[in-house]
Amino acid sequence: MARQTHRFALKSLSMKELIRTTDPTVIPYVTALLEGEGIALFVMDVHMSALEGSIGILPRRVMVRDQDLADAQVILRDNNIAIEG
Repeated sequence: MARQTHRFALKSLSMKELIRTTDPTVIPYVTALLEGEGIALFVMDVHMSALEGSIGILPRRVMVRDQDLADAQVILRDNNIAIEG
């Protein structure tokens, strides 16, 4: 039984990429918007962009839970933040 619960927990934490950008101003803005709406997020590749010397060639990604993706996309569109797809 514990094994099934563990699988469910991992499945419920599945995340999708919301946005990918090299613009250092977009990530904090998106973070503030989504957190203000109660949407959990995770910023990926932060350390990679630091390794490249912060010259902006490696994009950072904002990830959200699968079930929050559609809502997060609407929030970004409503605030004129371009998203692909």
